Amino acid sequence: MSAPLNVAKGPPEGDPRLSTTHARRRLEAEDRHEARVRRGGIDFVHVENSYSVHSAIRGLLRMTGLYRRGQRNAEQIVVRVNNVRSASLPPRFDGFTMLQISDLHAELHRGATQRLIAMVGELDYDLVALTGDYRARTYGPIEESLDAVAALRAQLRGQVFGVLGNHDSITMLPRLEAMGVRLLVNESTPIVRDGERIYLAGVDDNNYFDAADVERARAAIPQGAFSVLLSHTPEIYRSAAGAGFNLLLAGHTHGGQICLPRGVPLTLASSGLPRRYGAGPWRYGTMDGYTSTGVGCSGVDVRFNCPPEITLHRLRRSA
Repeated sequence: MSAPLNVAKGPPEGDPRLSTTHARRRLEAEDRHEARVRRGGIDFVHVENSYSVHSAIRGLLRMTGLYRRGQRNAEQIVVRVNNVRSASLPPRFDGFTMLQISDLHAELHRGATQRLIAMVGELDYDLVALTGDYRARTYGPIEESLDAVAALRAQLRGQVFGVLGNHDSITMLPRLEAMGVRLLVNESTPIVRDGERIYLAGVDDNNYFDAADVERARAAIPQGAFSVLLSHTPEIYRSAAGAGFNLLLAGHTHGGQICLPRGVPLTLASSGLPRRYGAGPWRYGTMDGYTSTGVGCSGVDVRFNCPPEITLHRLRRSA
């Protein structure tokens, strides 16, 4: 496991990482964010915080008879398979499979959440990667979303790792870890198989809270080792590739969620992100990447031409 974060004395809530300078800054940023949302100061930038817009969209969909269809679409979770080939992969990890689940937004569409919980027990994988956004809103209570994650965790096998998204609070960390979700907060951990190792790293949210530290997450990984970075948003693709990661797994965009035919998104949630990185597999330099369209919905509990997904990433050793 990577070197521990700089821990102060007297950790609150039972986890020493919550008493670090990073955690205090993250909590201050969360407080500022909530204050700005409540007074309407960022709605014109972040539509996901504009609840009047969400109501208007729901009303329009009801008028056109499309609302129920969109809700049903949001429950039709598909399982995608993404093969990742690398000469750096140790032989014992050939065929190693990671299940990625992203953007649960658990309390917004309970039907989709229940469908996910029901289907994961049928899948074959070696490790689970949760790429953030467990909560529906970007502030407020965390209990309902954490209850849903606990129900999901009970159906998952083996090691489960995760990162926080822009809808999440760092105060979720103690309960997530108590239920068996190892959060990676700008840190890494080795994954060992028959004496060989790959490395899994994770960064904190880069979207609202500017809390991602790619270099710190990479610091304890040996040069040349195969490494995977979990990030809620794919926006950090340049710094991830520059740090030498082999694979970046992200979410956040929902693939657009409401798309034109053939999956053309009307908009992506990530500012300045090239559309080719908005959903599915992609490559930047020597780094492979994948952006999940996510399981849940953001703002409005519907999907069109953009089905929700969970993804099995199969690592393959190439010559």
